[in-house]
Amino acid sequence: MGRQIQITFDAHDPRALSSFWRDVLGYVHPGPPGADLPEGADPLAAWDDFLARAGVPEDQRNSRSAIEDPDGHGPRVFFQQVPEDKVAKNRVHLDVRAAPGLQGEERMAALEAECERLVALGAKRVRRDEPAPPMSTGYLVMTDPNTPDYRF
Repeated sequence: MGRQIQITFDAHDPRALSSFWRDVLGYVHPGPPGADLPEGADPLAAWDDFLARAGVPEDQRNSRSAIEDPDGHGPRVFFQQVPEDKVAKNRVHLDVRAAPGLQGEERMAALEAECERLVALGAKRVRRDEPAPPMSTGYLVMTDPNTPDYRF
C-alpha cells in the first residue's frame, strides 16, 4: 500500500512563501474547513475571515499555510512558522522540472526562460551547470525567497 506525503517548509512568513511556491508549481491555496468558495474567490481572504471568527489572535494567523496540486497528483506542501533563522544548507530541496524531454541548447533556453519567471517571483539565481553528457543534461540552481544568501 502506498503512502501519501506532505512536504513541510520552515519559514518566517508562511503566507508569503506559500504564495511563492503556489506560483512556481501552479498549485492553489485550499479554502478553510467547511468553506465552499465560489469560483474566483480568494482562499487567503477566506482563511483570514475563518481565523478571525475562530478567535485566533491576529499575530498567530500567519503561523501556517498550505498549497495543493489542483489536479490532486502532487504532494501537499505545508509551511510552518519558526522563529529561528536558517543556519545551514538545505538537506532536502525541490527539483522543479521545467524542461522535461528537452536537450542541449533548447533545454537550457527553456530553463533560462523559467529562471526569469521565478526571479520575478522572488527567487535568486545561484549558478548554471552546462550539459555534460551522458551524466547531466544541464540545470540551473536557484533559491527561494526563504533562503538566505547561498554560499559555496
